[in-house]
Amino acid sequence: MPGGRLTQQERQQIASGLAEGLAYAEIARRLDRPTSTVTREVMRNGGPTAYRPDIAHRATEHRARRRRQTAPRGHEASSQVQGRDAEAVREYEEVLTTVFMQSGLPKMTARVLVSLYTTDAGSLTAGELVRHLQVSPATISKAIAFLESQGLVRRERAEGRRERYAVDNEVWYQSMLASVRAHAQLVETARQGVNILGPGTPAAARLEGIARFVDFVRESMARAAEQAREILSTEPGPTSGDTAGPAPDRG
Repeated sequence: MPGGRLTQQERQQIASGLAEGLAYAEIARRLDRPTSTVTREVMRNGGPTAYRPDIAHRATEHRARRRRQTAPRGHEASSQVQGRDAEAVREYEEVLTTVFMQSGLPKMTARVLVSLYTTDAGSLTAGELVRHLQVSPATISKAIAFLESQGLVRRERAEGRRERYAVDNEVWYQSMLASVRAHAQLVETARQGVNILGPGTPAAARLEGIARFVDFVRESMARAAEQAREILSTEPGPTSGDTAGPAPDRG
């Protein structure tokens, strides 16, 4: 499998694959690259409908120059102290950000969440997030507010009047419960529409179908969350990747 960054020719092949309607996995197979490389390349350069290989190539070169000039030194030093490849860490953050974006999170919100998950402490102050992501305090505040509304982060009191924003295993459980509550509200609202539109009408039947489906999913989610909660408190065992991990993806 070739290493290094994508070449301009490879970007042209990605554009051709997108024009053919190929899946990312198929494009990656043709390039002999990881699917994550192609996914990240497309998502950070306009998406499948707006991807332009020449623009993407220039943008990548610009990001590389800017990264060398303005990369947050504290985060890089921390990675090096822990024996980590700082460049590999940054590239992994981009991959995870792309995955979160594909699940529906806005880009900056995804970047904040990734920053929290990839720090060993599992928590950062607003100031630390500002320095790491090189954005304004208002941007961080907006992203945190959204993550809190989804139950994906929690606040902790830090020294003085400062607060830390934290993620841990319990956050995923609480986020799932928040989703269950949102589904319950959708079920209730849909069934209100059944009465308003008149039972037996096509519109009411459509809403009742939605309510039944979502209610079933909601109950399944609630049961699964309770059953899986103990997994979050269990120490993970060794995996096959503990002895020999894959080489960093440098797409």
